[in-house]
Amino acid sequence: MDPKEIRELIELISRSNFAEFEMEREGFKLKLVKQQQPSAVSIVGGAGEPPVRTTTAASGAPAQEPATEPVPVGSAIDDGAVELNSPIVGTFYRAPGPDSPAYAEVGSRVRKGQVMCIVEAMKVMNEIESEIDAEVVDIPVTNGQPVEFGEVLFRLRPLN
Repeated sequence: MDPKEIRELIELISRSNFAEFEMEREGFKLKLVKQQQPSAVSIVGGAGEPPVRTTTAASGAPAQEPATEPVPVGSAIDDGAVELNSPIVGTFYRAPGPDSPAYAEVGSRVRKGQVMCIVEAMKVMNEIESEIDAEVVDIPVTNGQPVEFGEVLFRLRPLN
């Protein structure tokens, strides 16, 4: 499933009365959950494709109505950090290759639009970009780990 199809599904579900939507196709699983206040915004873009903004639902709470206004970049954590969540189900990679350095480390500063990691889904390498200038405060997933839709990939402290 390519990013355009995922975007179309998200738009369709956001306009519908569904609180939750789940689809599985040939080893690819997608789960969309609406919630009242979106908890994060993630970015997905395949090779040569523009990034796609998607809202994620980490808490699983169903929404009363879909959000129609742009949503904030992430959910604020008590220490002021925001979460960068996985926009798709796939495999998390911290670097472009096994012998390459990681895109970001804890303590590194990242710029808006900078690639943070790759989430591979159905042999498509989706680059996940930062939506803000920030400092990486936590990377709760490990390289090569399977990740779910909405799972926290990075915790970032916004830079002023």
